[in-house]
Amino acid sequence: MIGIRVLPWEYGVRNLFRRPLRSLLTLVGLTLSVLLVFVVVGYIRGLEASLAVSGDPRVVIVHALGSSENLEISSVPNRTPALLSASLEGIERWQGTSLASGELYLGTLVAVKKGAPSFGLVRGVTPTALLVRRQVQILEGHYPGPGEVMVGRLAATKLGRSRAALALGEVATFEGRDWRISGIFAARGSTLESELWCPLDELQQAMKRQDLTIVALALSPGASFGDVDEFCKERLDLELEATPETTYYASLNEHYQPVRALAWLIAALVACAGVFTGLNTMYGAVVGRVRELATLQALGYGRSAIALALIQEATLLAATGSLLASLLALLTLNNIAVRFTMSAFTLRVDSTAVAISAGAGLLLGIIGAIPPAVKAMRLPVVEGLKAV
Repeated sequence: MIGIRVLPWEYGVRNLFRRPLRSLLTLVGLTLSVLLVFVVVGYIRGLEASLAVSGDPRVVIVHALGSSENLEISSVPNRTPALLSASLEGIERWQGTSLASGELYLGTLVAVKKGAPSFGLVRGVTPTALLVRRQVQILEGHYPGPGEVMVGRLAATKLGRSRAALALGEVATFEGRDWRISGIFAARGSTLESELWCPLDELQQAMKRQDLTIVALALSPGASFGDVDEFCKERLDLELEATPETTYYASLNEHYQPVRALAWLIAALVACAGVFTGLNTMYGAVVGRVRELATLQALGYGRSAIALALIQEATLLAATGSLLASLLALLTLNNIAVRFTMSAFTLRVDSTAVAISAGAGLLLGIIGAIPPAVKAMRLPVVEGLKAV
C-alpha cells in the first residue's frame, strides 16, 4: 500500500509566520471565542458547586407544611425549637445545649453607605446557628451583638456593592433599623455566604414578628431523619414538615435546570460563532494562496496532503488560542463573584471547565478548517497556476 506524501510539519508552522497579521487576528478571535465559553461553563460550574456544598447531610430543616420550595413564606411557632428538643432524642447536643437553631429568614431591601437599597438576604439567628451550620467560619470581627450584623463574604456581591461598603464598622440599613457590621464570615462557598446574620430577637422586634421561618436541627451520628419526619406528621396541630437540607438544595439544583440549559445553549452559540469566524478566516487564507496551493500540486503533493496541511495550521492556531484562553480564565475569571436570583456565587474554572472549553477550542479550529480544505482539494491545477 503506497502512503500519502504529506507536506513537512514545519511547512504549516512557517506559513503561520509568513502572514503574521492574519495569523494574529485569527488567534485573537479564537482566544476570545474560547474565553467566552469559559465564562459560560465557569458560571454553570460555580452555580452547581455552590448548591452542592450548601447542604449538610446531618442537618434537617423543619418548616411550615407546604413551603419546602419557598422557605421565605414559612411560619412556625417560636416555641418549636424547644418542643423539638424536648421530644426528639436524635438531636445532637453540645455541652448540654440542644442543636436546634430557630431562624427567621427573609429577602428584604438593604441599604449601605446611603446608597439606593437593593434586594438582600437576611437571617435572624441565635449563637446555636454556628454549631448547626458547621461550615460557617468567622473570618473577621465577631458574632453580632445588639444592633449588629454579621455579613457573608459574598453579601456585597449579592447587593451589587463593593466589599468596602460592607467592611467592619460600616452600617447596613434594613427593616427600618441601622445595623453596624461586626463580622465577616465564610461558609465554604455555600449560599449562606450571600446572607446577613443578625440577632434573632432584634430582627423579630424590628419586624414586629414573634414567629420563626425554619428550625435547623443537627442530628446525632446514626440518628434517623424518619424520627423527625414522624414527629412532624403526628403533630397535626403544628402543621410542620421536615426536609433534609441536602434534599432541599438538590431540589433547588433541579429548579435551576432551565437556567443551566440556557447557559449551555449560549455556550453552543458562542462556539458556532467561533466556527464561522474560523471558516471566514480559512476561506480567506485559501483564496489568497491559490497559486501556492496549485504549485504544491504541480510539485507532486496530493490534494489530501494540502488539505491536511491547512487543517494542521488551523489546529495549531486553535490549540494556541485554547491555551491562552485557559491561562486568561485562570488568572482573571476564576473565583470572580457574580450575582444570582437568590444568592451569589463565584465562577469556577476547574478541570472540567478547562477540558470542555479547551476541547471546544480545538474543535473550532478543526471544524472551521475542513470546508476550506475541501475547497482546496477541488481546485484545478491549471486554473490555480493562472490565478493572480
